[in-house]
Amino acid sequence: MADIRFDGKVAIVTGAGGGLGRQHALELARRGAKVVVNDLGGSVDGSGGSSEAATKVVEEIQAFGGEALANGSSVTDDAGVAHMVQQAMDAWGRVDILVANAGILRDRTLSKMELADFEAVMQVHVWGTFKPIKAVWDIMKAQGYGRIVVTTSSSGLYGNFGQSNYGAAKMAIVGLMNTLKLEGQKTNVHINAISPVAATRMTEGLMPPEILAKLNPEYVTPGVVYLASDDAPTGAILAAGAGVFALSRIYETEGVYLGEGGLSAEEVRDSWSQIADEAGQKAYFAGGEQGQKFFRKLSGG
Repeated sequence: MADIRFDGKVAIVTGAGGGLGRQHALELARRGAKVVVNDLGGSVDGSGGSSEAATKVVEEIQAFGGEALANGSSVTDDAGVAHMVQQAMDAWGRVDILVANAGILRDRTLSKMELADFEAVMQVHVWGTFKPIKAVWDIMKAQGYGRIVVTTSSSGLYGNFGQSNYGAAKMAIVGLMNTLKLEGQKTNVHINAISPVAATRMTEGLMPPEILAKLNPEYVTPGVVYLASDDAPTGAILAAGAGVFALSRIYETEGVYLGEGGLSAEEVRDSWSQIADEAGQKAYFAGGEQGQKFFRKLSGG
């Protein structure tokens, strides 16, 4: 099969001044994409800001003959996001790919977490994913083509101690994707999620050095490149790290019909083994499929 190429396509990568985002931006550019490199240039907790990091990545792209523009907007700022997208439209007239990668951490156990810690993480990850998507959505629909890659995490999919804010945000992004995969189907706008495990500023304090050495961000980027390509699926959650790739899905068991009259908590308790039985479980593509199952069981099917 032919190599994946992005000649003539325009990509926006948020949080691309370092770590995963930088690798995503560089590889998209190497494969022919014109890239808007967005990075606020703040610290891991979201404070501060400078466009210097984005500018350096642009210089790297230009050094190997690629085309790129730097953008220092915050992904939570409406005017900044609008400016970021307008930069791409003014320079190249289209936006084909959005990689929503920007993020921050404010890890604390719930007892020690301030409301501001929760709100800040939700703002950057949830609003900072939604606002760029909203800004490019109608452009992609009008083009009849778009590829969006959002960033989730095992902290949201499965949980991680001290990351209730981050986990909640990352699972919210999956919910957003699950609806937009349906809304984008008719106009060839595909949206997928990457769930990375990588050594970046955000993870360097969480793992020992010998483990971090095996988690180069470069090992995640091939998955992002595929999810941004013409052949990408839609609605997939691709876990990636250390050269390992896996598909994460939400499964629902077949369940059991307990009747409608006189239902009690005790019946649920006593039927738990049947409710939890994994035989016949399915990963639904849309919520309506769950409803169909419920009505099927209600009718004795």
